[in-house]
Amino acid sequence: MSRILIAEDEPRIAAFVEKGLRAQGFTTTVVGDGAAALDRATSGEFDLLVLDLGLPVLDGFTVLHRLRQFNADLPVVILTARDSPHDAVAALEGGADDYMVKPFQFAELLARIRLRLRDHRTAEPAVLRHGDLSLDLHTRRVRVDGRVVDLTAREFVLAECFLRNPSQVLSREQLLSHVWQYDFHPGSNIVDVYVRYLRNKLGHDRIETVRGMGYRLADPPPRPGGEDRSVR
Repeated sequence: MSRILIAEDEPRIAAFVEKGLRAQGFTTTVVGDGAAALDRATSGEFDLLVLDLGLPVLDGFTVLHRLRQFNADLPVVILTARDSPHDAVAALEGGADDYMVKPFQFAELLARIRLRLRDHRTAEPAVLRHGDLSLDLHTRRVRVDGRVVDLTAREFVLAECFLRNPSQVLSREQLLSHVWQYDFHPGSNIVDVYVRYLRNKLGHDRIETVRGMGYRLADPPPRPGGEDRSVR
């Protein structure tokens, strides 16, 4: 059963879409502003986001940009009253999978959602791997050298961010934006604290500090007698 997040601040439209999707067997959650949409969309709980562009707090373009900033590949169907070609092109080039203009026919929205879910299931890997570290995105289970490791929800999202960007140095600001979705005081050490938590659970050499820049997932050690065969 697919889980759909609906980000829509107009209660009448949100209720209409939610009722229709539930009648088709989907599990739905509705949020009314962009900050809540970003928080839930990056939780790993959902299979697709229906996103309005005219949201309060954070607009839909900001939500989409931050989702894609860290290669988050949750399918996004834009549902908006903005009918200009410029907005449609900007949304699609910014990472949206589809674009629909209000007023709309529910049958067409349903068909587009089903198409994007089918495409996503074909492309999305079930498990992210880096050497002997693996994250199962479906079961939320983490294994290190064959043993299961318990991570909190926030630790899992942070670990997933590193595994989706294994060769990239991630700044504290990028990690704050992706994992916490809102700005902390520049002097906050919350990222450093959670990196320390991950190191304690996954191995102290697993995450490298790049001085003055941020953190990076360390390359896995080569396998004895052969090349590294980790899947990235």
